[in-house]
Amino acid sequence: MKVGLSACSNGHSNEWAYQIDELEEVLDSMGIETVRAPHIMSKVDEFSGSDKERAADLMSFYKDDSIESIYDISGGDLANGVLKYLDFDVIAKSNKTFWGYSDLTTIVNAIYTMTGKSSVLYQVKNMVYSDDPLLKDRFQAYIDGDKAKLFNINYTFLQNNVMEGVVVGGNIRCFTKLAGTKYWPDMKGKILLLESYGGGSGQIATLLAQLEQIGVFDEVAGVLLGTFTNYEKENLQLTVYDLLKMHIREDLPVASTREIGHGFDSKAIFIGEKIKLS
Repeated sequence: MKVGLSACSNGHSNEWAYQIDELEEVLDSMGIETVRAPHIMSKVDEFSGSDKERAADLMSFYKDDSIESIYDISGGDLANGVLKYLDFDVIAKSNKTFWGYSDLTTIVNAIYTMTGKSSVLYQVKNMVYSDDPLLKDRFQAYIDGDKAKLFNINYTFLQNNVMEGVVVGGNIRCFTKLAGTKYWPDMKGKILLLESYGGGSGQIATLLAQLEQIGVFDEVAGVLLGTFTNYEKENLQLTVYDLLKMHIREDLPVASTREIGHGFDSKAIFIGEKIKLS
């Protein structure tokens, strides 16, 4: 198996270079050959290359028949800049799966909107961020054909007791960057996944208000809350669910999982595929 490593968001600083080496060693031990995109390391401020150059890196992997999957190992703020340079006709005809998380929420949702194809919300660098062997075991199982360990999540219903639909969303801050653009998915009947790394009550509340004001909560079939890393560390009086309840109807299904988000132990989820939680 051969995969491409891309960085469509912020470039990696030199101090992170060893992490890429370690990741390639981990993947190699699983029988996965890696090819690095030319623009991964930061060159000017947070840019590893221009938006057009980073998009070209990604498209080169889509056009390379030897590449089976694409793992984006970046995060930050810059990923939506590549969208206008992507050839979605090529992506639609490809059998490759794009993997990325956090700021790559913009790309995984744009791919679904523009092509109907699913992508995976997951950071493969989790396997080097943490020494927990469970992370490598899960990924190895996936490579060996057992998706359950990496993709099956535990969840708890907070409101109602069943939801079904195609999953969209991801990082709440990055997802809302797509609002008003052609890359924004049709929200009717969808399961909206929301998680975050940063943000206190004010920041999360204002994003939820925006989602309400553009009609999202009137259209979706349910909301799945992942982890909100920094919010949960602040020991605030209101939970994210408390904030969400200010913006949704009482009968909208809401579930919570501790297994999707920015934690190193997070599992993966397909954006653009249908799920049923009950």
